[in-house]
Amino acid sequence: MSKIIAIVNQKGGVGKTTTAINLAAAVGKLGERVLLVDIDPQGNSTSGFGVNKRTVVKSSYDILIGQVNTKDVIIKTKFKNVDIVPSNMNLAGAEIELVDMDKRESRLKLALAAVEADYDYIFLDCPPSLGVITLNALVAADKIFVPIQCEYYALEGLSQLLATVRTVKRKFNDRLELDGVLLTMYDGRLKLTTQVVAEVKKYFPKKVYTTVIPRNVRLSEAPSYGEPICYYDPWSKGSLAYTQLAKEFLRKNS
Repeated sequence: MSKIIAIVNQKGGVGKTTTAINLAAAVGKLGERVLLVDIDPQGNSTSGFGVNKRTVVKSSYDILIGQVNTKDVIIKTKFKNVDIVPSNMNLAGAEIELVDMDKRESRLKLALAAVEADYDYIFLDCPPSLGVITLNALVAADKIFVPIQCEYYALEGLSQLLATVRTVKRKFNDRLELDGVLLTMYDGRLKLTTQVVAEVKKYFPKKVYTTVIPRNVRLSEAPSYGEPICYYDPWSKGSLAYTQLAKEFLRKNS
């Protein structure tokens, strides 16, 4: 049975999708069977794995809204051990459509039940909001994984996220736990970075990953080539960091 990890932070620009793409790829490269489910209407995880979201016929929208079997939506990527449920702009209207649907918060959980046995890890790339789609991810997940950027206001909005997690745990999913917090856009030369790291560790005692993700030009370039960083430039700082993160993640979750 797979472990389902929701990669979530309602604040945009924190490296959430970059982490979803590169952690999934690195875990797959290390030999685990991985499914990445793109439930962000922007579809950046989809294009980050070289899938043209404009030509996607069936997407995560269809498993949330329709009666489509999840296995019929999965695309096998060209990268080792990684499959993807793609997203496209159809998902943008899903929040409104889900409001009036029966068991609206559990539709993703039900959709993933059909494929859980086929994977070791299922990663959910969530939208930067706390709407019904993210609620579906929290109900489906075993754990949440929170990327936080090393910048001013790093912890802004996180109390709201954690309050939502507590509500979901109480009402819908009593197994939901915080896996860990990942520091992104790290620059050890800056005094601000040191201050943010201390603040985050104080806020999340014993939950901050030792591995940090540095600012890295190659990491920023890789999505435009449709490749995770560990394939685009295996020896770049960004690739080495995500490989190290994948190993640390597997030590915690194996």
